[in-house]
Amino acid sequence: MANPSRRRIETDVMKMLMSDYEVSLVNDNMQEFYVRFHGPAETPFANGVWKIHVELPDQYPFKSPSIGFMNKIFHPNIDELSGSVCLDVINQTWSPMFDMINIFEVFLPQLLRYPNPNDPLNEYVHRYATKEAADAATEGADKEDEDEEMSDIGSISDDE
Repeated sequence: MANPSRRRIETDVMKMLMSDYEVSLVNDNMQEFYVRFHGPAETPFANGVWKIHVELPDQYPFKSPSIGFMNKIFHPNIDELSGSVCLDVINQTWSPMFDMINIFEVFLPQLLRYPNPNDPLNEYVHRYATKEAADAATEGADKEDEDEEMSDIGSISDDE
């Protein structure tokens, strides 16, 4: 790896290690680490804590880092299965002027505050909320089983 890239990786990772974020390196490798990320206040994600996996390519900062949520989060721009983040500033418009602190202090909080429905990774409406999917959901359903399940829910509020 070229010296300028190595220095930049070390500088950015040291900034993260010295910040208030809990950072743990994978095998003492500065190019792969985890960051404990707290959901931004006054959002549905407030009080949430996520483990974010970060990988810095050899070409960093000229090539963007790979960012992924390790524990589940429900968000239209974060892939439910892989945890991959769909965020223009990381994927397409990354600049060497940005650093790792920007990702955790600005980019991820902004993503959670302002989801982008025009660039969804979780396309549940298109996949599961079509007329065909709705029709298929009622086909083969046993009406008696549905009524029995619904009545069980009511027993929770009964006085004991």
